[in-house]
Amino acid sequence: MSKALKEKRSFAETLVAWQQAHGRHHLPWQNTQDPYRVWLSEIMLQQTQVSTVLGYFEKFLQHFPTVADLAAASQDKVMGLWSGLGYYSRARNLHQCAKDVVTRFDGKFPSTAAELITLPGIGRSTAAAVASFCFSERVAIMDGNVKRVLTRVWAYAADLSVSQNEKALWQLAENALPTRQLTTAMPRYSQALMDLGATICLPRKPNCQACPVKNECKALAQAEPEKFPVKTRKIKRTSEVLWLLLAQNSKGEVWLEKRPSSGIWASLYSLPVFESEASLRTVFETNSKTSPMRSIKSQATGQLEVSVLPAFKHVLTHKDLHCHVVKVRLKQKPKTPQTGAWWSENNWQALGLPTPIRHLLSNSL
Repeated sequence: MSKALKEKRSFAETLVAWQQAHGRHHLPWQNTQDPYRVWLSEIMLQQTQVSTVLGYFEKFLQHFPTVADLAAASQDKVMGLWSGLGYYSRARNLHQCAKDVVTRFDGKFPSTAAELITLPGIGRSTAAAVASFCFSERVAIMDGNVKRVLTRVWAYAADLSVSQNEKALWQLAENALPTRQLTTAMPRYSQALMDLGATICLPRKPNCQACPVKNECKALAQAEPEKFPVKTRKIKRTSEVLWLLLAQNSKGEVWLEKRPSSGIWASLYSLPVFESEASLRTVFETNSKTSPMRSIKSQATGQLEVSVLPAFKHVLTHKDLHCHVVKVRLKQKPKTPQTGAWWSENNWQALGLPTPIRHLLSNSL
């Protein structure tokens, strides 16, 4: 047996032992081999903190105890329960994935990463997590925490924004997997990497002295763990201006439309969205020749009671939304391009709404 192989096995075995003694064991999706619960947690935890996910995870299981229950639900109910968790494409893929599990796999999640990755919303790391946790398959996970742990341990300085460098890291991770007693070792090893990245090997000020593999960590030996991982390509941010119509009728109901299946806030319910103030004003019947903003601010006759609310900025992952809001009291439905309906507060509270729209309604009605 080569010295390199012994070191790789030592690394894996050290992490397995550490996880058993010091890792996290209290989370509701742990200590189970139910692929439905593991998959649900993995999707929810993508770019989302554990503390935020806990309530949503419990709520989803209350409404959808099984993957068949989730598959049978309406999209509106799924999006409504997801509302506030963000990254809504996850919810759409979650729903479609549940349907595919029922139709393609007779309601049972496949047991291999190769099959799991064919399902909507399941990437390579998520497929590996489900396969290793639930079926003890020898496959490597590679979420953000794991990348940080592994690049520091090995002082892997290649730029991960280059795809071939990330593929090379995947290969190193595969080589480092446990090779014995996989039934118990694989779930513990995968969990150990997650726990280490979440609790000790932090992005800033890692607690290196508490790390079980500190003696093997080349980044620590170089006294610069925060140098890793290396990723130079920065996300190019854009911005967009939106005009939102907050229309109410005499009952206090608000006019909402379901957004298209692609683009910003896809498949969610929202206030009508316009690209400009001028296009928003086309929903009103007015012959005013004064400036558009002045006309809106002063207009309070006939069927219209109009006011302009303070503008606000909403920050998405890649884009800043600069939102202007025009509040209108109408006696009839607005002439918006999309199909919509009046919703009472009791009803719109249960809808899938973008976070800024929910906040706006909660604070402005």
